[in-house]
Amino acid sequence: MPTFRIHRMKDNPRQSFRWSPHTSGVTNIKPRDFEPAGEIQAANLYDAWMSLRGTKDSLDIGDVLESETGETRICKYVGFEEARWVFPEVKTGLESMPSASGSPVLEPAHLPG
Repeated sequence: MPTFRIHRMKDNPRQSFRWSPHTSGVTNIKPRDFEPAGEIQAANLYDAWMSLRGTKDSLDIGDVLESETGETRICKYVGFEEARWVFPEVKTGLESMPSASGSPVLEPAHLPG
């Protein structure tokens, strides 16, 4: 039976997610807006939802289930829809440096001939 990782949406992002208009298609989600909340074994997404329904761990709007293969689905009012993790761009600090111009300077050991 497949195992799904549960990611709970934090309270602040959940409030804005709940009141935003429904959009179809892939939902971009940010790891900083979620907390890991364990795993559940279930035949499929809806089986996981049903197993948790009515318990203190029930899934709420905005919560995410992630399959063993990394497929992510977010819980919406209309069911589970595709979601994609969006990671912040890693900045090296070199972005603000001026780009080099001219020919490279070769060390004496690397000079031809």
